[in-house]
Amino acid sequence: MKAWTEQDIRASFVNCSKGEAKRLAVPRDLAERPWEHLDFLGWNDPGAPDRSYLVAERDGRLVGVSLRFPSRQRGNLHRSMCSLCLTTHPSDGVSLMTARRTGPAGREGNSVGIYMCADLDCSLYVRGIKVPVPGGRFQESLTVEEQIGRTRANLFAFLDRL
Repeated sequence: MKAWTEQDIRASFVNCSKGEAKRLAVPRDLAERPWEHLDFLGWNDPGAPDRSYLVAERDGRLVGVSLRFPSRQRGNLHRSMCSLCLTTHPSDGVSLMTARRTGPAGREGNSVGIYMCADLDCSLYVRGIKVPVPGGRFQESLTVEEQIGRTRANLFAFLDRL
């Protein structure tokens, strides 16, 4: 992914109003992000604990999505798998993220959901740059490039459903 500006990011959102996009919290560390290792830019809103954002580059343009997720529940001992990168995490490391659909369907309250890494660092897990807890990444016969391709395909399939 190439480095994008705050203005580019705000203009990319497809499932919220221009006013909402103008008010959302964009990360202040855009210049320090590892853009060359990202399939999408994802971040949690520090002012709204139930909101996250995802911005992906597709066909040379940005597509931004506002996401909501339920309050995190501590003490859960099960493991869950991210639907994008197939990394498993204990307890609240994976969350159901929901995005309001675009157009009339979204205005009527329809949404689409996907289980994702709660920290939105799928790109870094797939590349081995960020390591989940032991057992979080299965040994695969696919190359890292093939795993990246699969993650991107899963991401684009989610975006297509919006």
